[in-house]
Amino acid sequence: MLQEADTIGVFQVESRAQMATLPRLKPACFYDLVVEVAIIRPGPIVGQMVHPYLRRRQGSEPVVYPHPSLEPVLRRTLGVPLFQEQLLRMAMVVAGFTGGEAEELRRAMGFKRSVERMRKIEEKLRAGMARQGIAGEAADSIVKSISSFALYGFPESHAASFALLVYASAYLKAHYPAAFYAAMLNNQPMGFYHPATLVKDAQRRGVQFAPIDVQRSGWLCAVEPDGRVRLGLRYVAGLREEMGKMIEKGGPQPPVCPKCGCDDPSMLEIVETPGVAPRGFCNVCAHDWAAESPEPVSQPATGGTELQLCAPPARDHRPEGLCHLLRAASEPVVTPVLAPSAQRPRFSSPDDLIAKTGARRDELATLAEIGALESFGHDRRGALWQIERAVRPAGELFEEHEHGTDTERTRNEHGKEDGRNTEWTGNEHGNGSPITNHQSAISNVSPLRPMSPLERVAADYDGTGLTIGPHPMAFRRRELALRGVVRAADLPRGRHGRRVRVAGAVITRQRPGTAKGFVFLTLEDETGIANIIVRPDLFAGERLAIVSEPYLVVEGTLQIQDGVTSVKAERVAPLGGEGPAVESHDFY
Repeated sequence: MLQEADTIGVFQVESRAQMATLPRLKPACFYDLVVEVAIIRPGPIVGQMVHPYLRRRQGSEPVVYPHPSLEPVLRRTLGVPLFQEQLLRMAMVVAGFTGGEAEELRRAMGFKRSVERMRKIEEKLRAGMARQGIAGEAADSIVKSISSFALYGFPESHAASFALLVYASAYLKAHYPAAFYAAMLNNQPMGFYHPATLVKDAQRRGVQFAPIDVQRSGWLCAVEPDGRVRLGLRYVAGLREEMGKMIEKGGPQPPVCPKCGCDDPSMLEIVETPGVAPRGFCNVCAHDWAAESPEPVSQPATGGTELQLCAPPARDHRPEGLCHLLRAASEPVVTPVLAPSAQRPRFSSPDDLIAKTGARRDELATLAEIGALESFGHDRRGALWQIERAVRPAGELFEEHEHGTDTERTRNEHGKEDGRNTEWTGNEHGNGSPITNHQSAISNVSPLRPMSPLERVAADYDGTGLTIGPHPMAFRRRELALRGVVRAADLPRGRHGRRVRVAGAVITRQRPGTAKGFVFLTLEDETGIANIIVRPDLFAGERLAIVSEPYLVVEGTLQIQDGVTSVKAERVAPLGGEGPAVESHDFY
């Protein structure tokens, strides 16, 4: 998976630059990940160390050293300095730096970088190398390597720590994808991609999702017993967290003694202080639960998904290297905590939801629009109609229309006069008064037409920022095929150098300071992502469209090198037409 750059959502190696390097480096062991983490940094990039290392790794360039004395220092990284520790040792070997002078160099390359300090250190380096007979191109190469790290390079220990997280993230994505994506969605904002892209990446890997549902969803996303990821109420735009957790509980919960389970309000004394956990005393079992200090329990309070690490190895365990330790721990690495299935519905109707939670009108409208109320038997617009009916005070006239006069109600209670069947319905006005089927139809049937599939996807993006339905580009595929637009998944099977046309939602925009004005775009369609390279002059001419348009069509040259696929843009234009607003992560 790492060698193929299938790394959306994987810590540290999900950026465009990392994805372009992984197929070339083809990591085969843990130390390769240490190198991968360290090599895509401003220091190695500006010092022109990336391509030499990759060529030497592939065997297309011989391994050479700036000076024979540096072979012990640089052998592990094929003669290319990649880590801060190597630079310090190089200064001590070729320039005779003392430990104190090497520490001065380390501080100059630290967080608060100083150009003046680096200039003075460069003078010391050249003087020290001259004393040992190192001059000319060899001296220039060494100085360039060391000075480039002032732009930011990793210590090897730092890179190893990050590489461990890369390995763990990739392992979970490969073997526990549902738990991995649920955890990623529960910890947003983070990473390189928007949650909408994470969901689509998960679906392409076979992960199934269940929609937000007021009867089933918790505040957090959770893995259900059937393996689906149930989206959490945290993704409902404008829904307050306290309201989401109230919905999760099915309304306010009465206090319960944690020892004997007594829930009789007359037997419990509850003291609530703002900002402090409530204190309670049970008169049945004399239990004072605020006086306890229990050990924390690793258990999700809201039905979410937790990743439980395995027990630490015994003290006498001596694994041969970190790879062995990870391999030995691979089986019990993670145990997903599954969300419990709902035993019974939390709410009997939209009216019951409102009565138990006191949700605001705007919150209810968003829940209806994204389909979170469909379990009540209404489509999205039907649920909107019910919400409007429920939140508006009826008044005496409408109460008579909905529930009938006293005479009619008496007739219906005895099932007489009209001979029609009755059904039992409850709401905030009637509290369970029987009304005729005819009257129920008048008050409960929505005159609004259901949403179309595209309207549902648009409502999903508006209300949650993502969709588990079709990708917006899927609705335009037939039209795009007639225009000669190829799918992202088909690009790797194309011919290098061929002229192609691609289109998609813009999910990332990058303009790195080390890229000499080039801009990198990531377009997403229903099959995957396409990487686009935009020249500085093209960006200047099409800046408005590139920066602001949510959907683009790009024409350019297909580039396939060492398993890395991209399109070098020659024309960029807005795609046009209708489509939901898709958010992007932009890095300028």
